[in-house]
Amino acid sequence: MNANNTQPSPTGEATPPSGGGGIGIIRYGAGNIFSLTAALDRLGIAYGMIHNEADFEQFDRYIIPGVGHAGAAMQKLQNTGLVPKIRSLTKPVLGICVGMQLLTEHSEEGDASLLNLVPVKTMRFTDSAECKVPHTGWNRVYPEKENKLFANIPQGSHFYFVHSYFIEHNGAYTLSSTTYNNKFSASIWLDNFYGVQFHPEKSGTYGETLLTNFSKI
Repeated sequence: MNANNTQPSPTGEATPPSGGGGIGIIRYGAGNIFSLTAALDRLGIAYGMIHNEADFEQFDRYIIPGVGHAGAAMQKLQNTGLVPKIRSLTKPVLGICVGMQLLTEHSEEGDASLLNLVPVKTMRFTDSAECKVPHTGWNRVYPEKENKLFANIPQGSHFYFVHSYFIEHNGAYTLSSTTYNNKFSASIWLDNFYGVQFHPEKSGTYGETLLTNFSKI
């Protein structure tokens, strides 16, 4: 059973408490969400799954997960018919890993046009002797703006990354940064849209702090 009196659905997915609330996880076939839901369970954060447009009304905020190929993920998202609804959302939205990349305008991976909610680009790391691609493991993250998403998370805290493509650093939209071969956006923010390149659900105490912060934005 999920926390906050949420109940499992017949498909085994948690649903939010009666009357709405919690986090809606957008399901579009491009992400293994087990570690994310396990983290939300540990933290007592109510959540449920979004499969169609009507499901959005049940929740107060949303997560777009994602792993793998950004271009393929965007195609899967297009196939759901949910793209216009996502673009119109005014409640908080958090993209994780490829879910963050989907928020940008374009990815070099598959030469793909994405949601274009944040006007920055997703690009591939350049291989070097010092920095192998993909970027895998723990790296320090440095918040660059005051924002509730990083409340109680010190500068230079470690988060866990697995990715070959990065979002360009842009002072207008970069919420936090890190460096691997070059400085890039570890997280982005524009209006109600947030994205994190790292996996907060795999990032220990500070990752759980970030998920808790998002649940309160």
